[in-house]
Amino acid sequence: MLKNFSKILVLFFIAISVLPASAQLGVSRKTFTRQDTLRGSNGTGRMGWDVLRYDISVKPDLASKTIRGKNKITFYDTGAKLMQIDLQEPMLIDSVVYDGKVLPQKREGNVYWVEFRNPEIKYKIKPGPREIGIYFHGTPKVAKNAPWDGGWIWSKDEKGRDWISVACQGLGASVWYPCKDYQGDEPDKGASLAVTVPDTLVAVGNGRLTGDQKNGDGTATWTWEVKNPINSYNIIPYIGKYVNFKDKVKGERGALDLDYWVLDYNLEKAKKQFEVVKPMITCFESWMGPYPFYEDSYKLVDAPHLGMEHQSAVAYGNKYGMGYLGKDLSGSGWGLEFDFIIIHESGHEWFANNITSKDIADMWIHESFTNYSETMFTECGFGKKAGSEYVIGTRKKIANDIPIIGVYGVNEEGSGDMYYKGGNMLHTIRQVIDNDALFKSILRGLNKDFYHQTVTTQQVESYMSQKSKKDLSKIFDQYLRTTRIPELQYKVEGGNILYKWGNTVKGFNMPVLLTNGRWLFPSETFQKISLKEAGGAIKVVPDFYITVKEI
Repeated sequence: MLKNFSKILVLFFIAISVLPASAQLGVSRKTFTRQDTLRGSNGTGRMGWDVLRYDISVKPDLASKTIRGKNKITFYDTGAKLMQIDLQEPMLIDSVVYDGKVLPQKREGNVYWVEFRNPEIKYKIKPGPREIGIYFHGTPKVAKNAPWDGGWIWSKDEKGRDWISVACQGLGASVWYPCKDYQGDEPDKGASLAVTVPDTLVAVGNGRLTGDQKNGDGTATWTWEVKNPINSYNIIPYIGKYVNFKDKVKGERGALDLDYWVLDYNLEKAKKQFEVVKPMITCFESWMGPYPFYEDSYKLVDAPHLGMEHQSAVAYGNKYGMGYLGKDLSGSGWGLEFDFIIIHESGHEWFANNITSKDIADMWIHESFTNYSETMFTECGFGKKAGSEYVIGTRKKIANDIPIIGVYGVNEEGSGDMYYKGGNMLHTIRQVIDNDALFKSILRGLNKDFYHQTVTTQQVESYMSQKSKKDLSKIFDQYLRTTRIPELQYKVEGGNILYKWGNTVKGFNMPVLLTNGRWLFPSETFQKISLKEAGGAIKVVPDFYITVKEI
């Protein structure tokens, strides 16, 4: 079967090569490599097989900081030949087994090409589920500054005991286990994670605990399972001296189990700090619809880093304080009224985990909506004015360096403005819709109509325009695809004010509301309003993220 394998691979590589991604204005700051394309695109090696389930087992060696494991991948086969299996260097695949046979494989950087079928032969294939077992081992990359970079975190708790986890968003799950490391293909039937650790420690994973077995050799294996689709980067082990306490909240779909795993010395602090979860779930369900993973429960887990949205096992590391490590990111005062990490990372259960972008260039879908969930929570607890003050306060952190949408097909995010600018864009769109009940119904509709799906920016934009019955396309173009802040330009002539949009994309026609309750409908050419109608001056309500300039 290996005859002419190298020749076939060369031809295959040519086939999967794609044209350079069309960069958004000002985005492309680096030259992308073939490895970037392999990582970020849905190439031929990722076609022909749809992931149904991952069953991962891993045994870390705490002394050597190495791991060994297996991933049984169940997939729906529609004609897979050369399968692209992602596993980043220096991790190694030992073997890939199908139906008792070891499959040929060849490595190219962070990709293994696995010959599931001979590419030279035409097959009559009966589509259906298949299973391959991938055995792997190695020294996974160590995170230097988790969660902002990726890798394993080999740390100690305050008592000097082992405390270990992983953070790998962006860098990808293939930094430690073999998978199809592409957000557009989640395991439709969920995943399991079995972690073997010293029996003095506890291993926590996503979803529900299905097994806790002492192995009689000084180790124990903890097995966890999620029933729902899950992002590959969200499948994460936590290892430490954990204790557990539980609660429930009455949600829109019935009783939601709340499960908390914290280091033993944090138990009493956690019982108090995590009281916010119940009102938070109630608030978020009112805004965004039912919690998306009732079958898998909601869980917070003490983490040796600040935090991450690991589905049904949210990483918590905010040191049991308010704000963001004691800081108010908004500068409004409201940011110190809640624990930022609990609120923000839990908001991702709706946007990022329930609705996932196919390409991380569209990661604003995760971060902009979740940033706005902070405003939702502030509004639930302290009123609409407080929510507005919170989101407006975050504007000082907007860089307007590069556009929010990144480069497609090369695993490249756009600007970090996807947080604060994205949140302010959504707040601005809320004003344009001018109907809070409708705005909420759109957020709830997104989570219902794209339930457990991966999506594109175009799908989200079209949905919001369709449901609001307003063409929001130019607003999205302005805020997501340029670095320009819309400028409402005006001049006073006699008893009138002439006004128009400047610094905008062609065709930008967003209406704005004046503080006197009068709507303006600026365009690219001057329009007129009397000074009396304007209330004596152009004063736009501050909820619109624009600038106003007299010319």
